[in-house]
Amino acid sequence: MKAVGFDCHGGVDALTFRDWPDPAPGPNDVIVRVRATGLNYLDIFARRGMPNVTIPLPFISGGDIAGEVEQLGANVSGWKIGDRVAVNPKTPGGLIGEELQGGLAERVRVPATHLVRLPQSLGFDVCAAVPINFGTSLRMLTTIGKLQSGETIFVLGASGGVGTACVQIAKMIGAKVIAAAGSPQKLKRLVEIGADHAIDYSSGDFSRDVWALTNKRGVDVAVNFTGGDTFIPSLRTLAHHGRLLICGATAGYAPMIDLRYVWRRELQVLGSTGYTQDDIATALGLVAEGKLTPVISHRFPLAETAAAQRLLEERSFFGKIIVLP
Repeated sequence: MKAVGFDCHGGVDALTFRDWPDPAPGPNDVIVRVRATGLNYLDIFARRGMPNVTIPLPFISGGDIAGEVEQLGANVSGWKIGDRVAVNPKTPGGLIGEELQGGLAERVRVPATHLVRLPQSLGFDVCAAVPINFGTSLRMLTTIGKLQSGETIFVLGASGGVGTACVQIAKMIGAKVIAAAGSPQKLKRLVEIGADHAIDYSSGDFSRDVWALTNKRGVDVAVNFTGGDTFIPSLRTLAHHGRLLICGATAGYAPMIDLRYVWRRELQVLGSTGYTQDDIATALGLVAEGKLTPVISHRFPLAETAAAQRLLEERSFFGKIIVLP
């Protein structure tokens, strides 16, 4: 099969498009013929290398996978050749695309227990934009953050896959949404997909803008998946008893923190580690019903995965980048 992988950690130049051995199913696995794979920042981290995480080299990343069942393991029941599926990459054996070979390839091995049936009305590219981003956002805002209708939420870095999902899910719940991005074009798009206000985080202290927009009350919920030097300003956006939701640290995992804001406002800092299979199925159902709409920024053929990842690193996109084998 054709795949894009890397033999050593490094920049996009480490990626190669070449022939790889076809995966063989174990007794409880299926082989999925990949039709679309969504990129995530995890693909960048895997390629660069991550502290305390051993990536089995050579490696194929890619965890947001949609395709068709092509082979069945001997013990698999309930699925047949040709079934349209998405993949829950969080398997007992490890995370597909980080610890297990991923979906930036023509085929991928998946435990049959970690398949989600696709609605017939949705294309593979749309479905590949759902599992990690919408699953993560749905769990973070509802199960962990318990966002309620009538509350106000601030979403930092709202122009990517998780950010655009958070904006849409929050509006579906009935919250007022303040979204932040780094360019006028992205701010305009955020308003188009439902944000009530959009602010430019590159123009100064975004917490001041949020404070002004809320008449110096602050927001009930803030979403921060960047970390680094955005952490303290995110705390400052919160009202008394506000909740700061964290699902990543793309700008640094050891930020400074001003504890005075935490105790004086009785804040909660809540972590959310991904999604469940039910979250993915629920999100796909909401997309099929038209209540949520994945935003696809670019589509690249598999052979141009390096260009797709470069675009992701440069943050020169809005929504989700999809790779098509």
